[in-house]
Amino acid sequence: MDILKPQDLKNLIETSDKWCVSFYMPTHPAGREQQQDPIRLKNLISRAEEQLVAYEVRRPDAKTLLQPAEDLLTDSNFWQHQAQGLAIFLSSNTVQVYRLPARFETLLVIARHFHIKPLLPLLSKNGQFYILALGLNQVRLLIATRHSVSEVDLIDVPTMTEALTLDDPESFTDFHTSNHNPSVPGSRPAIYNGQGIQSDEEQKTNVLRYFHKVDKQVNQFLAGDTTPMIAAGLDYLLPLYQEANTYPYLLEEGLKGNAEGVDEQELQERAWEQIEPVFAGEQEERRQQFHELKGNQRALVTTDIAATVKAAHYGQVDTLFVPLEIQVWGNFDPETGQVVFDDKQTLKNEDLLDDSAMHTLLNGGKVYAMQPEEIPDNGDVAAILRYMG
Repeated sequence: MDILKPQDLKNLIETSDKWCVSFYMPTHPAGREQQQDPIRLKNLISRAEEQLVAYEVRRPDAKTLLQPAEDLLTDSNFWQHQAQGLAIFLSSNTVQVYRLPARFETLLVIARHFHIKPLLPLLSKNGQFYILALGLNQVRLLIATRHSVSEVDLIDVPTMTEALTLDDPESFTDFHTSNHNPSVPGSRPAIYNGQGIQSDEEQKTNVLRYFHKVDKQVNQFLAGDTTPMIAAGLDYLLPLYQEANTYPYLLEEGLKGNAEGVDEQELQERAWEQIEPVFAGEQEERRQQFHELKGNQRALVTTDIAATVKAAHYGQVDTLFVPLEIQVWGNFDPETGQVVFDDKQTLKNEDLLDDSAMHTLLNGGKVYAMQPEEIPDNGDVAAILRYMG
C-alpha cells in the first residue's frame, strides 16, 4: 500500500500539461479477482489510447505517454501487493502510481490537469489514519481507513534490545524483556540486563530512550504528512510515547491494550471507534455553518455550480462540499468569468466539480468529497464563501 500525503496531492493539482491522463480502478489484495486486475488496467489503457488518438494525438506519441502504465501489466510483484484502489497519473513529465485504501469507481479522464476528486475522501471524513502499534519487541506502523488496514514498511525499526545495545554494548549485552502475560491490562514486563532486574525508574528511562528512536523514524517517514495517528500499546507505554512524540497529529488518547502480535484488523476496528469523531467533527461543524449562513447570510453560501466554479477560481470559497462519482463537463474562462457546460468529455473540457475542488485547495480552502445524497441542502454542490461576490 502507498501513502498519499497532502504534498502529493498538491503536486498533482499543480501539474499542467497538454495531456494529463488519470486512471482510477478498484483492485483486490487477494483472491481470484486479483488475477483480473491487470486485465482491467489493460482495458483502461486501450481506452486511453483510442481517446488520445481521437484527440488527434499521434498513436506512437499516445503509446509513449501510456508506456509506464503498460509496464505495470507484467509486473507480478506489483499486482501481488495491492490495496483496495489503484490511481495512476501520467503526463509528459509525470508518472505517479498509488495503491490506496479506497475503493475507486473505474474512471479515465484526459485533460489539461489531473483529476483529483476521488482522492479527496482519503484526506477528509472516512479518510486515512495511522495506527502506531507499540511494543518493546515489535513496533508496527499501520495505515487504515474505516474499511481497510495494511502495514507500512517503516524501514527497519529495531527492538528495544537491539536499539539500546547499539547505544551501550557493555551495559546491554544481555538486555532483554521477560515473558509476561499480555492479556493482563497494563501488564509490565520485567527488564533484565547483565546487572540484573532494572528498577522502575531505569525501565522508564530506557523505554523513553527507545521511543525517541522510534519517533525519529516515524517523523522521517511521515515528513510533511498531516494524517492523524493513534498510538496503541500497554497502559504504561502510551504516556511514555506521548512524551517522546514530535509528530503533530498524534491523538492524545491512545488505544490501550497489548499491540504486539495483535491482528491488524482488530487494531483497525478498535481504533476506528476512537478516530471516527475526529473525522466527522469538523465536517459536521462546517455543515452546520452552511445551514446557519443560509438562514442568516444567504449571500455567503451557494449551491449553484457556475457560481461555485467562479468563486473557487477567485479564491472566494472557504469550504466546498463536492459529490463523488459525478462529473459535470465544461470549462471556465477566467478573463470573462463565463462558465460553459458541455454534455461530454473533450480535451478542452474539465470536470467543473473537480476544477472547483482543485482551486479551492490551491487557495487554502477546505474540500469535503462525499456521496451526492450527503451534499448540504440536496444541492449538486455546496460552498461556503469567504466574502460576498
